[in-house]
This record gives sequence, structure tokens and C-alpha cells, in this order.
Amino acid sequence: MSELQILHIGHWHNFLFAFIPLFIAIDVLGVLPIFMSLVEGMERPQKTKVVSQAIITAISVSIAFLAVGKFVFSALGIEVYDFKMAGGLLLLVFAIHDLLFAEKRRREVTSTMGVVPLGIPLVVGPAVLTTIIVTVDTYGYIPTITSLVANLLIVWIIFLKSEYIYRLMGDGGSKAFAKVASLLLAAIAVMMIRRGLLDMLLCLGKV
Repeated sequence: MSELQILHIGHWHNFLFAFIPLFIAIDVLGVLPIFMSLVEGMERPQKTKVVSQAIITAISVSIAFLAVGKFVFSALGIEVYDFKMAGGLLLLVFAIHDLLFAEKRRREVTSTMGVVPLGIPLVVGPAVLTTIIVTVDTYGYIPTITSLVANLLIVWIIFLKSEYIYRLMGDGGSKAFAKVASLLLAAIAVMMIRRGLLDMLLCLGKV
């Protein structure tokens, strides 16, 4: 196998491993019932405008966070392993809350619902931003950004086809998917804490 082929396989490997945590953190099928309740009664052109607004907001906030996140860490003296452990704990709290307590609640309908609450925090919330920073450190900028764009493209398609998908899954199916996603998110959170702890121990061992 040539070096070019090995490099190509490596890129796909990194893309896949960055894509999966982001897909789970976004949890588009779990958010679907909230989206349906917010756009209920809307005409299709208005619904399309709201969805586009949400996706543009989500990708803008994510890219901005990627651009300034490391600078903020440096200014505050935060190491990447600190963020891994803190982010893992935060994700674990989110996952446990979703598993054991209330479902995601319906938000107030506003003229800017595509920005808030759809773009933020339903599509891109603290869990997604935390995952983005960790995947950038682990897999690099290009796999993280391409996997983010791919995930948001999936969100865009599912939101536009929401009525058909929701009828196909049913309310119970959508809620069941959300619970499975929360369980996977909890596992990823534990992995992030473990990696952060190992990185810290390795760093302290070099001092």
C-alpha cells in the first residue's frame, strides 16, 4: 500500500471518529419533536427560512468558537487536558440529566427562532462546543470542520423532511433514540475524562 493510500485512509479514519461524537452530541432526532412543535402551522417557505437560519447560526458559532477557543485557553492558562476533563464532566451531567430526568422542553416561539433556540442551543449547545474543541485537539481542524459541516447538512435535511421522518419514527421512536444517544454521550464523556486524566499524568511526568 502506497503512502498516499495510507494518508487517505488516515483522513477518513479521523473524519469518522470526529463525526460520530458530534452526531451524538447534536442528537438531531432527539431534537426533532421540539422542532416540530416550534414550526407547527408554518408554511413551507417560512419553515425553510427558519431551518436555513438555524444552520447558518450553528456553523457560524461553531467556527467562531474554534477560532478563539485556543486563544482563550492560552490567555486563561487552561491546558487542553483541563478542558477535556471539564468538558467530559459537563457532557456526563447533560447525559445523566437526559437519561434520568426531564425531556428537552419546548421553547418560546419568536421571530428569530432560527437563531435562538434552534441554532443555539438546540443544534449547537454546550455539549457540541465541548466536543468540537476536544475533536480538534485529537483529530485536527480539517476532520473536525468537515465532520461538523456533514452533521449540519444532515440536520438541514432532517429538519426539512421532518414531517415524514417524525411520522415514520413516531413519538416513541424519537424519544427512544434520544435516550440511546444520551447513553452513548455518557460513554464518550467518560472517555474524554479518561483521556484528559492520562494527558495530565503524562504532562506532569515530563516536568
